[in-house]
Amino acid sequence: MATVEIVVPRLGESVIEVTITRWLKSEGDLVETEEALVEIATDKVDSEIVSTASGKLLKKIFNEGDVVPVGKVFAVIEAGDGTQSDKAVPDTITAVETPVPEPQPGNRPTESLEAIPVVPEETFSQSRYYSPLVRNIARQEGLSFKELDTIPGTGKEDRLTKQDILEYISGKKKGDSLSDKPSALAVRPEPIVQVFNTGEDRIIEMDRVRQLIAAHMVRSVQTSPHVTSFVEIDMGRIVGWREKNKDNFLKKYGEKLTFTPIFIEAIAKAVRDYPMINVSVDGTKILVHSKVNVGMAVALPGGNLIVPVVRDAGNMNLFGIAKTVNDLANRARNNKLVPDEISGGTISLTNLGSFGTVMGTPIINQPQTAIVAVGAIKKRPVVIETEEGDMITIRPVMIGSVTFDHRVIDGALGGQFLNKLAQYLEQFDNTQTI
Repeated sequence: MATVEIVVPRLGESVIEVTITRWLKSEGDLVETEEALVEIATDKVDSEIVSTASGKLLKKIFNEGDVVPVGKVFAVIEAGDGTQSDKAVPDTITAVETPVPEPQPGNRPTESLEAIPVVPEETFSQSRYYSPLVRNIARQEGLSFKELDTIPGTGKEDRLTKQDILEYISGKKKGDSLSDKPSALAVRPEPIVQVFNTGEDRIIEMDRVRQLIAAHMVRSVQTSPHVTSFVEIDMGRIVGWREKNKDNFLKKYGEKLTFTPIFIEAIAKAVRDYPMINVSVDGTKILVHSKVNVGMAVALPGGNLIVPVVRDAGNMNLFGIAKTVNDLANRARNNKLVPDEISGGTISLTNLGSFGTVMGTPIINQPQTAIVAVGAIKKRPVVIETEEGDMITIRPVMIGSVTFDHRVIDGALGGQFLNKLAQYLEQFDNTQTI
């Protein structure tokens, strides 16, 4: 029988390695083409890799918890149909959501979280992030998080690497003392706050996505000085146009016409007028992006958040943006996005009005430097100027805001951009047809 080598596929330009979280097949099991072999995790999404041949799983080259580079062979299939040996790379992957087990009362001991051994893969430390590989090694060696937190890390942002933990374990077995080594916590500026459990509280472990969100949010506020500006926007033209055309749009395109593509179109136009809002920071250098890639925050059914990206929105018309927005949102909620679709954003949009919120101050999605927030559209009495004088009338009004990185965006630029955005929305062409 011929053998087929299965390699880690390309998951996007920004992904260079994956972590094997769970094998779905054992050596000797029969597999079909396109049948899932293994669950993997990247720093963006959880996914499955499928078999590219039918036959028997001859060998698993890596174990659960191992970090595998993209393009590396991780399994060998003994093909049952005479397939020639080949390094097959699947073209696509299927993203899956990792279920979060619901803890039952009485099933969890009431001792301190720090004293609990590193057993479930989703378990986390309150003071430090540990990769799945490090957690796996710690679990095998019976190391608690309290002990892990004392090990100096040589990785980025003091992270513990595989070499760090292996050297620690080796020294521990030899009886070496760590008293002459600096504690990992000793160099961390954040105070460690002890959490008390009365025994009656319910404990829910953060799933992997929530851990990533938490780390990303903390890193953002530590990186960028956040400033938020607000403006009131008359949404009369847009509300009237959408109400008039939403049924025709649904009939013609089979999709709902929401406000989101209108907001994204206006953002792209305002960025064209003020390109220095569409930048990133690299040390002392400012990278001005040539394309407007708008990330749109999407709330997932499980309560987490993901930000798919509408790429090159500045070169798309309203209806192209609408189809892209609907496609990305639907696949985000069904866990069908691939890593490239949630990376590469240059500015973000969050629609707080979807949940009835009037205004908000969102956190910047690093490495971007600005995020636009739009609140709920409410009917309000407003003063308008006419040839006959000022008048009070009822108008649909929305509060928009932009939160920006004050390292590179000053209040003047932030205000000019926001007012231009409001101008595009208030002067929306309500004569255009579907």
